[in-house]
Amino acid sequence: MNIDELRKYCFDDSIRVTNHALLKMRERKIRIEQVKQCILKGEIIEEYPDDYPFPSSLVLLNESGTPLHVVAGIGEAELWIITAYYPDSSRWEQDFKTRKGTEK
Repeated sequence: MNIDELRKYCFDDSIRVTNHALLKMRERKIRIEQVKQCILKGEIIEEYPDDYPFPSSLVLLNESGTPLHVVAGIGEAELWIITAYYPDSSRWEQDFKTRKGTEK
């Protein structure tokens, strides 16, 4: 999966948000518009080809000093938002692309 595939489904009528993602987005005060911008302007930093029920990717947008991670996948001709969160600097390197404690 590449970012262009995710982007082509990034329209209101093609986006589905899981119940988990909706709950977490509310708790974290992340709006759907921020999620869409992350996918439209961001980059894939990790891929999860074995995710169920659809393969997914972790997308990063780091603008205005507030990085955002979105996990999304494509299934049944729709973009599925699995979760969205502000990455924790104690778990991520300064670039928010690399998990701390992982081999490079």
